[in-house]
Amino acid sequence: MLAKKNSEVINRSISELLTAIKGNIETVIVGKKEVADLLMICLACGGHALIEDVPGLGKTSMVASLAASVNCSFQRIQFTPDVLPSDVTGFTMYHPVNGEERFYQGAVMCNILLADELNRTSPKTQSALLQAMQEGVVTVDGVTHELPRPFMVCATQNPVEQAGTYPLPEAQLDRFLMRISMGYPSKKDEITILELNKKGVKQANLSPVASAKDVLFLQEALDNIVCSESVMSYIVDITARTRTHKDVTLGVSPRGAIALMRASMGRALLLDRAFVLPDDVQAMARHTLCHRLILSTHAYTHNQTAEKVLDDVIHTIPVPVVSGL
Repeated sequence: MLAKKNSEVINRSISELLTAIKGNIETVIVGKKEVADLLMICLACGGHALIEDVPGLGKTSMVASLAASVNCSFQRIQFTPDVLPSDVTGFTMYHPVNGEERFYQGAVMCNILLADELNRTSPKTQSALLQAMQEGVVTVDGVTHELPRPFMVCATQNPVEQAGTYPLPEAQLDRFLMRISMGYPSKKDEITILELNKKGVKQANLSPVASAKDVLFLQEALDNIVCSESVMSYIVDITARTRTHKDVTLGVSPRGAIALMRASMGRALLLDRAFVLPDDVQAMARHTLCHRLILSTHAYTHNQTAEKVLDDVIHTIPVPVVSGL
């Protein structure tokens, strides 16, 4: 078992910490254990998540529950066409009385940022998040400001209703470690949801079960997960094959390969394992690579999807044998 060694954090195993956070989220979000797992992996990897699905499936509640569970600062910005880049990054204002320039923080100055309906704002405002997501800083009027750590962007978008939207460009999509779909609940879970909301929809008040220091320790622990050369070779074989596939115009970049490796390490951490298996790579491939693929016109006209193409790629790559390390 991977144990904590930092005296400043709660004296419990990483597995227990992850279980506590997931359990807290699941008191609010019914039947979405896989989504909670994926968000936990994103959090441990220090990555960002794009949550894509139709309205009413609990995307916002899921992110808010995660922020409340780890006692981190949380901001939500509702993206619309009139939102400005300065609303995201902040702005500098000159005060003529004392001759000083004062920096006013934008919504991005928090631990967890919910970028709600990110594709409804202009490309100029979308791009205001690029530096923050990649480097953990924002530059305003030539001055660089560090963001608090940990920092995570959880963006949502509706993949069905496209009127009045600005599709995220490839450079923006590439900054997201994962694209996650909420999906509809099962019949049993939906009945449970109805039972919980008989007297009206209520916002649950979650008590934190972890701190920002715990999250930082999780991210440090991830670096100790072993990813063998054979597994890295397997990851590179998968990403390289996407670049030559007949149905793909633009394949996965090295940044995508890094994302797949880190997410696989995060899954190993979540499962309380000290090393990555090919099973981890296969489980994380769809979530980390599909939104990075641009299919050819021929593929679209023949009803191909990024998921189908990736499955085809994975089935053609020999799986390495990895033993316990």
